[in-house]
Amino acid sequence: MNPYASFLGGSDPIAVIETTSRALAEVVARLSPEQIEWRPAPGKWNAREILCHLADSEIAFAFRLRQTLAEPHHVIQPFDQEQWAGTYGGLTARGALNAFSSFREWDLALISTMPADAMNKVVTHPERGEMTFRVIVETMAGHDINHLLQLEKIAAGFHGS
Repeated sequence: MNPYASFLGGSDPIAVIETTSRALAEVVARLSPEQIEWRPAPGKWNAREILCHLADSEIAFAFRLRQTLAEPHHVIQPFDQEQWAGTYGGLTARGALNAFSSFREWDLALISTMPADAMNKVVTHPERGEMTFRVIVETMAGHDINHLLQLEKIAAGFHGS
């Protein structure tokens, strides 16, 4: 089961992933330095950490997309996002956004050149079971929406100190 599918509703996943970089840039432009570092609750990520996570996730998605296409019966390597988040202390929101946008542009170039039958290529996720290239793209889009919503809540919920 795809845990991010519910975020899509009826949206076209490719249309979503095509617009995410711009949507992220727009929300980040509205955030002050204080808002970038503000935590909506104890243990929750701040906006900078969410952007770092999105950049890291895009790297993982890029690798998964390419492995799905190139390697028959590939098993995806999951990662612990909380462990990866432990490395975000010295990273900037702007750097993360730039990295995400570059990787996303490259992933979109790949996705847009794939023949229709490539969307049905199967890969296995150890925690989620069999999934297709299409499901990975849908996961990317749902993941984008989830984190964009979190960033919008940070932008709306910050009231200063």
